[in-house]
Amino acid sequence: MSEVGMNKRVMLVEDDLDLAVLIQDFLERYEFTVSVVSDGQDAVTRIIAEQPDLVILDIMLPGLSGMEVCRQVRQQYEGFILMQTALDDDIDQMLGLELGADDYVIKQVQPRLLLSRIRALLRRAAPLQFASSEQQSFDYQFGALKIDLTRRMVLLYGQPVELTTAEFELLCLLAKHCGEVVTREDIIQQLRGLEYDGLDRSIDRRISRLRKALQDDAKEQDQVIKTVRGKGYQLCIR
Repeated sequence: MSEVGMNKRVMLVEDDLDLAVLIQDFLERYEFTVSVVSDGQDAVTRIIAEQPDLVILDIMLPGLSGMEVCRQVRQQYEGFILMQTALDDDIDQMLGLELGADDYVIKQVQPRLLLSRIRALLRRAAPLQFASSEQQSFDYQFGALKIDLTRRMVLLYGQPVELTTAEFELLCLLAKHCGEVVTREDIIQQLRGLEYDGLDRSIDRRISRLRKALQDDAKEQDQVIKTVRGKGYQLCIR
């Protein structure tokens, strides 16, 4: 079976032409068809007209910012948008996701990590064959919540749950330790490889977005993700 992403059309919106050529050459080695756009206003026109399978969208662009491009095209473009942020800035990342981006990477990302993020997004568009989901094996299953690690697929009551890569990785970490309290320190260490400084609230915001995706009301007693005050988070079986 060929890897998801082969022969898919990717539009790279990037004004650093040297970087754009490097990314284009790398992705074309994996049989992607890559077009490059260097201006924000041109990107809006071409994304809507050409409907590529996925757009890699830089935030800092001439003409229009990547954020504005994302906002303008989202209602008329059905493919995936992968934002590139210059810094590990939660504000940029959150704003991009709220405007309709599907995931984000830090600019100058390692090519293979970029490829992994692209493939993960494109897998969402692959046929899920829900009719046979009862026979399909899942790595984790908690009541109506099912997680398939290989296909990076999450089902809730038989319906797909759209998660960013970061949200999927967080859910998998909680699922691995289902019923146990996972501290913020452990989450940051395992997902980012960093030490917790006691002030970083990015995990709390990621938890909030994950709860929203899972239709999880944090005020209810039967919530999927429980906050353990002063300690961390716990995935509970609904």
